[in-house]
Amino acid sequence: MDSDKKRGGGENPGPERPTLKTIAFMTGLGVTTVSRALKDAPDIGAETKERVRMVARQLGYQPNRAGVRLRTGKTNVIALVLSIDEEIMGFTSQMVFGISEVLNGTPYHLVVTPHSHNRDPMVPVRYILDTGSADGVIISRIEPDDARVRLMHERNMPFATHGRSDMGIVHPYHDFDNEAFAYQAVRHLVERGRRRIALLQPPSRLSFYTHTRIGFQTGLHDFGAEEVPLRVTIDTALNEIRDAVETLMRSPNPPDGIVSSAGSGAIAINAGIEAAGKRLGVDIDMVSKQSSAILNWIRPEIITIDEDVRLAGKELAKAVIARIEGRPPEELQSLSGPEWPQS
Repeated sequence: MDSDKKRGGGENPGPERPTLKTIAFMTGLGVTTVSRALKDAPDIGAETKERVRMVARQLGYQPNRAGVRLRTGKTNVIALVLSIDEEIMGFTSQMVFGISEVLNGTPYHLVVTPHSHNRDPMVPVRYILDTGSADGVIISRIEPDDARVRLMHERNMPFATHGRSDMGIVHPYHDFDNEAFAYQAVRHLVERGRRRIALLQPPSRLSFYTHTRIGFQTGLHDFGAEEVPLRVTIDTALNEIRDAVETLMRSPNPPDGIVSSAGSGAIAINAGIEAAGKRLGVDIDMVSKQSSAILNWIRPEIITIDEDVRLAGKELAKAVIARIEGRPPEELQSLSGPEWPQS
């Protein structure tokens, strides 16, 4: 019989994962000293801490999460439950970048739990709560009466939301001012002589639908324009948005302006305009939100309004960490405005 098999190993298991003992051996320090240095203990000198950290970085040392959890009851994990449907325009990646910037240098690690908006949004949140797999949670696509918010509040899970709820529960959030976006979008279109304006809006179940509609309707009233109904939303399949816009543009009284609440939807809108034989910037103008500069590359004629999703990620990460540390939720709420192009 092969001697390797007699010893119980048929394959090379590869290098062992570095441990506190590995760092102790490399630095000539005790395991306890190494552990305390990595925890930034006040009784360990700055020079010793830097030497331990340098060796830990060189070795690629990572704390054993199971051991950390046994000792402290914490996972050092922040869970981001995020819809993957908008990744075509970089929404997801920008959110992750922003959160990661804040978590860098903290004990916390980011675990992304992707889901589709047409699935039950409670499933990933229940899993995190039932398994205790995170110390804090960030969620998006908030509803006015959001069951996820209620459940995490009841279970005392620190969390922050990308969007506001309206259910009498005070909780941390960061939100984009969609009311201001829609209002100013109408103003920009009217300034270009447009009076018949359509809106590609969020689905009615989401909180930012209400904010968007208020801003849009107030803008129509204040600037003397009228709405041309568009019977699709930003959650509608892109090919269906394109077809709906083409039909609308071929109708006897088509819109001469359109507002898009999502960058991906703007791509489909542009395709529908072209399919109807119309020209963007000539027959119709469009204002759209975007989380990256892709629209400007595709169609410079689109008036683009930046939603800083990276900033949102930073604010949400700060809020959930502060909530873990016990800060009151009413101090952890923020709102960012639309960034309009320089004239």
